[in-house]
Amino acid sequence: MIEYYLPDIPRLYTALAEWMACLIFILPFKKRFSPAVTGCLVAGAFGIQSVFLISTGGVRLIFWIPCMIFAVFLMVAFVFCCCEIRLTDAAYFGMIAFVAAEFTASAGWQILCYTGKEARMSWWQQGMAILLIYGVIAVILYKILHVHLPKDGQMETTRREYFSGLLIGIAVFAVSNMSYVNVNTPFTGRYSFEIGNIRTIVDVAGIAILYAHLIQCCELRVRKELEAVQNVLQNQYAQYKQSKESIELINYKYHDLKHQIAVLRSETDPGKREEFLDKMEADIKKYENQNKTGNKVLDTVLTTKSLYCAKHNITFTCVADGTLLDFMDVMDICSIFGNALDNAIECEYTIEDKEKRCITLDIHKKGNMLIIRLENYCQNELKADTNFPETSKKDKYNHGFGLKSIHYIAEKYDGVVKIGVKNNIFILSILFQVQ
Repeated sequence: MIEYYLPDIPRLYTALAEWMACLIFILPFKKRFSPAVTGCLVAGAFGIQSVFLISTGGVRLIFWIPCMIFAVFLMVAFVFCCCEIRLTDAAYFGMIAFVAAEFTASAGWQILCYTGKEARMSWWQQGMAILLIYGVIAVILYKILHVHLPKDGQMETTRREYFSGLLIGIAVFAVSNMSYVNVNTPFTGRYSFEIGNIRTIVDVAGIAILYAHLIQCCELRVRKELEAVQNVLQNQYAQYKQSKESIELINYKYHDLKHQIAVLRSETDPGKREEFLDKMEADIKKYENQNKTGNKVLDTVLTTKSLYCAKHNITFTCVADGTLLDFMDVMDICSIFGNALDNAIECEYTIEDKEKRCITLDIHKKGNMLIIRLENYCQNELKADTNFPETSKKDKYNHGFGLKSIHYIAEKYDGVVKIGVKNNIFILSILFQVQ
């Protein structure tokens, strides 16, 4: 006959469960510090969590809730200090980690006690068994949650989503621990094994609900991001159509002025008038030197950007074979080159030394590879990962979609985007495989 007595979970094991639950959310994200510092933080967090839980093991019931709140605070601080994410996102992950820790601690201890070996094990055997059980549970939870966690750790949850997740976490904790406060309710048990079962089952349900909540938040984030990228595409196409109309008007004015100058030159004019006409002709030369790449869409985008560069003292050099882009949709060409050049121009515009303001665009074919290479001078150190450099703007979430749209279009045509900096030169390379 199974005894109805279930020993209390050692506080050290609870600390271990909370520590491992935090690691589930720390491992996938970019770290805030170097590996050595991160390792010290991980070790220190386990020590602090263990000391706190062990020292508060015998507190009165009235102090139990504040102690649990502080334990959650320690978990959130642990995640935030280790990962380069916002505090609100760390708090959201901390809530899920706390429920996961509650389940891990309860389920692991029950498994050990149900086998009947808990009482016959030495302290080190018991510790190794708990470590193994907790490790298996943590790996399973990591595999389940990792699929839906954003790579950059930015959940961008709204207030409603954040507080709904908080309420779920509070409700799960309250129901799972109700038996420890009052056994005379429909949701509590009178025996320790019953209490353990209720706690484990409620924690499983809580993880499932928070998992569904996480999926919903991530799907909403992706949907918002796709809408923002789509807006970027639409804006670039609208700019292209507007630029096309402007260039057609410029061409008309150019030819009109060209004929006027020819008539004036046929007359006998003083030297000053000749100089004036020479200057006038030189000024309109820039309208004649439009980009002729063989692709009308690309020509329109490049001409518009080159005129803007000339106005703001930015040296723009282009060597491009536009015929290589015939496989691309009009909107995609507008978006790739519009966004890439806009980012480069924005960077150059901030450089005080006008001699250093330079942008170079090269489009050529090498073997069966189409290579698009854009270079511009940059004076600031680039904070970047493999794909996306960090925006310099304060509103980081609502910016940076230009590069994201470039990545999106490149993937659409099975292309690859590479970003790097060499000798203060920012390099954006886009590679496509062509026939």
